[in-house]
Amino acid sequence: MVRIAGVNIPDNKYIIISLTYIYGIGKSISKKICNDLKINYFILTKDIDNKNLDLLRKKIFNYIIEGDLKRYVMLNIKRLIDINCYRGLRHKKGLPVRGQRTKTNSKTCKKNRKYVK
Repeated sequence: MVRIAGVNIPDNKYIIISLTYIYGIGKSISKKICNDLKINYFILTKDIDNKNLDLLRKKIFNYIIEGDLKRYVMLNIKRLIDINCYRGLRHKKGLPVRGQRTKTNSKTCKKNRKYVK
């Protein structure tokens, strides 16, 4: 297994799919990285040579990924809660934030509900 940015990347998948195992890198960013480095999308991860792996690591280092991205998202949610805006109150109560209906749906939001004053 190849290790990039602290994540084990599967060997038996295409590189474009393998890069999506890193939190913060989706399919479009994965395509962009492969285009910039001129790596074929449909090459298996285990078939990439060390030179291209080093280039991949350097390129991925430029993006906000994994722990930094999770911290960034949590700070944004905490900011919304602190300023008591509508979205912050919805986060605090554990309800859907983006305008979804709550009468019949939103089971996952309400599942582990805690009483909040």
